[in-house]
Amino acid sequence: MVFQVAIENSGASRKSVNQMLCHIARRTRTEYVPAMQGTTPEERRALGQARRKQVGRQKHNELNPKARSSPAPVLLARSMHGRLPALVKLKYELMAQSPFGYFRGAVPVMAADLAVLPSTGIVSQICGDAHVRNLGAFAAPDGRLVFDINDFDETIRGPFEWDLKRMAASLVLAGRESGHKSSSSQQAVVRCIDQYCVRMRAFAKMPGVDVGRFLVHRLNGVEPVHAALLKAERATPQHALQQLTEPASSKPGAQRRFKESKPILTRVTGSQAAAVLASLGPYREMLEPQRQHLLSFYRPVDVAFKVVGTGSVGLRDYCIYFEGNGPGDPLFLQIKEEPASAYTPYLPDAHPVRHNGQRVADGQRAMQMQSDPFLGWTHIGSRQYLVRQLNDHKGSIELADLAGTGLAAYAAVCGELLARGHARSGDPLVIAGYLGSGGGFAEALAKFGSLYADQTEKDWAELKRSRKGREA
Repeated sequence: MVFQVAIENSGASRKSVNQMLCHIARRTRTEYVPAMQGTTPEERRALGQARRKQVGRQKHNELNPKARSSPAPVLLARSMHGRLPALVKLKYELMAQSPFGYFRGAVPVMAADLAVLPSTGIVSQICGDAHVRNLGAFAAPDGRLVFDINDFDETIRGPFEWDLKRMAASLVLAGRESGHKSSSSQQAVVRCIDQYCVRMRAFAKMPGVDVGRFLVHRLNGVEPVHAALLKAERATPQHALQQLTEPASSKPGAQRRFKESKPILTRVTGSQAAAVLASLGPYREMLEPQRQHLLSFYRPVDVAFKVVGTGSVGLRDYCIYFEGNGPGDPLFLQIKEEPASAYTPYLPDAHPVRHNGQRVADGQRAMQMQSDPFLGWTHIGSRQYLVRQLNDHKGSIELADLAGTGLAAYAAVCGELLARGHARSGDPLVIAGYLGSGGGFAEALAKFGSLYADQTEKDWAELKRSRKGREA
């Protein structure tokens, strides 16, 4: 079991350990509560150290794909249940393009692989899909551009190291695809994890309030991040207006509407559009009053269905185009279907989730320092959705940006941002207690990253063979 407690030789009393675990289990929302009431910092750090008895830091280099609960194709097929059948083929096509493309769409496979490995049981909010392309630039509520983790579809409270293992594998796969030797890809993982450990040890010594508002500096000096920030700077609402919409007719001043590019972007009309617009009612109710007031200035103009990402292909994803103070004041909201996290079956002790859109929004707010002011959730029929802005000063990296020295520099940023997210939503003293001061943890994860990249390439090859067999 993931949450089995190791308290032998911890230096903490059984009562204080139980208090600590109950506190961690309760902290599933973004509110900040007094950390470990009645438990000293020394006891919290000792609990982290005791978890080394449960799984040694060097043991994180292990992988056991033969222990999968089901073969990878079966796990993927199960994850397609409830998706739009016409788009399932497209998802498989995107996954078949490269090992990294496969990796992006195969979270259910990795969740199963992680679940059979020994775990620390040290819980924080995890991104769940931590990979190099799921960090990006976006506009903060105050208008400044920030760079942070920006995809939380799989977020859940789980063992902190699961995020690190997924990031490690992604760095190796991205390194291979961007022309790096195996040794330099592994060194990028070491740099990522070393930076995570350095930052987590620093967080463990800081006042809790300072951890909550900590900013990662020098990001603009890292070339891949700088490239993403430049893209985000250009991705204005007016730019999105030109990219996503067109005049409804050739008449001067004609109302704009979504520009169709099937199957990626398709206009939605009639009863389906009415249902999407009706979902704005529950969404408005969950927004803070000041956000409700701001949204009241915008009127919906058009609705479209949009295909996004790789892992999300086949899920229902709608966009609404709004106008505020005339056609020069556009607002685009994305209403994105959210099924349960792929990790849910393997975390029986996780807090029950009533609404998966809320799960994603809460997880995002827990890990990010600044989040989309329009972030929220709603429902259409029995399906649950996340609501957020679409293309508002958003920019991501490309794998080509990681050539040369870009990979190692970017890896360090990934480590810092994951450390901040875990420290904000977990207990940095417990995590730092587990990590200690040595480098064995980073070396183990570098080994794991290579092993998992190798396994991903095998799974990708199997997917391509099966697709060729169906097409023959």
